[in-house]
Amino acid sequence: MTAIERESMEYDVVIVGGGPAGLSAAIRLKQLDPNMSVVVLDKGSEIGAHILSGAIIDPCALDVLLPKWRNMNAPISVPVQTDSFYVLGEKEQTRLPNWLMPPFMNNHGNYIVSLGNVCRWLAETAEALGVEIFPGMAASELVYGDSGEIRGVVAGEFGRNADGTPGENYEPGMIIAGKYVLIAEGARGSLSLQIMKRYGLSDGREPQKFGIGLKEIWEVNPAKHKPGTVVHTMGWPLGRNAGGGAFIYHLDNNQVCVGFVVHLSYENPYLDPYREFQRFKHHPLMAGLLEGGKRIAYGARAISEGGWQSIPKVVFPGGALLGCSAGLVNVPRIKGSHNAIYSGIHAAEAAYAAIRKGRSGDELRAYETALREGPIARDLRRVRNVKPLWEKYGLVGGIVLGGLDMWTASVTGAPLFGTLHHHKTDAAATGKAADFSPIAYPKPDGKLSFDRATNVAFSFTNHHEGQPCHLKLRNPDLPITVNLPVYAEPAQRYCPAGVYEIVEDAGKPRFQINFQNCVHCKTCDIKDPSQNIVWTPPQGGDGPNYPNM
Repeated sequence: MTAIERESMEYDVVIVGGGPAGLSAAIRLKQLDPNMSVVVLDKGSEIGAHILSGAIIDPCALDVLLPKWRNMNAPISVPVQTDSFYVLGEKEQTRLPNWLMPPFMNNHGNYIVSLGNVCRWLAETAEALGVEIFPGMAASELVYGDSGEIRGVVAGEFGRNADGTPGENYEPGMIIAGKYVLIAEGARGSLSLQIMKRYGLSDGREPQKFGIGLKEIWEVNPAKHKPGTVVHTMGWPLGRNAGGGAFIYHLDNNQVCVGFVVHLSYENPYLDPYREFQRFKHHPLMAGLLEGGKRIAYGARAISEGGWQSIPKVVFPGGALLGCSAGLVNVPRIKGSHNAIYSGIHAAEAAYAAIRKGRSGDELRAYETALREGPIARDLRRVRNVKPLWEKYGLVGGIVLGGLDMWTASVTGAPLFGTLHHHKTDAAATGKAADFSPIAYPKPDGKLSFDRATNVAFSFTNHHEGQPCHLKLRNPDLPITVNLPVYAEPAQRYCPAGVYEIVEDAGKPRFQINFQNCVHCKTCDIKDPSQNIVWTPPQGGDGPNYPNM
């Protein structure tokens, strides 16, 4: 087989991922040294196209990165005005008083934003400083140096045929190399997984935990719209089937973000997170808000939820893991953007100091220290037991014990229960179908709730059909020989985009992958009980095209 010849480009620092972590690192590097060469690669068709988050942003890290951001036309203009939390029953709701929550759970001073638009603005800020940004350039392969360090990535490979062979218009991509490579792919990134395995970065850590976050944007009746209103819920419809909750955030322009999070540690393989979300919108609390409105966007994304115990070693020879690639989300606060920005700042400062000393290709240990001892640590250590308590004691016990643990941490600086463990992965938590009953979900009404195929159209997802399927099976037989008889093949249900189906072919079941529907949430890579599905990036620019998620 003929080796592929690729051109290469050299930079001081290569950043993979145009989210808040990667862009913040780029900005900070240029602030420290305007002459440093910095490049950001992103697989989306434009910066922000693959960004999906709630989102409420705590501006604490942005105040450090760009102290004058309030005068820079940032798309951060809807301050939180009211903040409420409900526990839902099927037809009723109980509001929990705000004074029950520890002070750091208060959203006063935070802003409701489209994180995609925030990233577009950060990209403009970075480019004005001289950062080179290449959207539509999926980083598909790692490049190693002579000593086993990460030297760069292969990016911009296009034109392979469905069978993987180079097509007529094949472009081999380029090697984008640097003194350091910062990986900021988001949760469950494909390169991050390879790096963690190669260098043993997760050895001795708790397994990473995840949730699936589903989100719609609605235009509602102006009479019902209250900019700055924040509502969080737990309870119905998930009940005892799964942990999770929902959020309702009132943006500007009569738009409301409606989100639903399901913890992927659920046991029942018949559970369908997408249908739970659609059912949720029929609760009186939601129906009264959404009736007469229209859904204008839909998407889904995995959320890292393991917290402090699950953060891997974040440095490796030649680079570092940033943001959600390292798992820096504060789960009870449902916030990670501030920690992503902090991680970008810390990694940039460590890389700058190393390059000034003539170093390259080694470990940026100063970044690891800053993460473990600085504001990220202070934010995540005090909530480290909330996720394990939720999973062990369920809704009521988790709220009571988790709240007590957070209050203790808030007052004394240390959680009441020390450090609890996660024990098993989300895939391993999946139970056998024989131990559960199928769940009867109501049919969507086309007004408040929608079928999967209809909603996926509102993610504006597109994949070139002639390319190889980017969802790889380690063993193509396992979905039918193991997952179907043992687990009722849960991929049919946990995927929020209808990618996976069991179809009849000559009287026999066949596992079908509709990769064109994929919204890049990575749930399949996480939740498949046989760990048989491997998510890899398709050619650059493909996937969802979120306008303002």
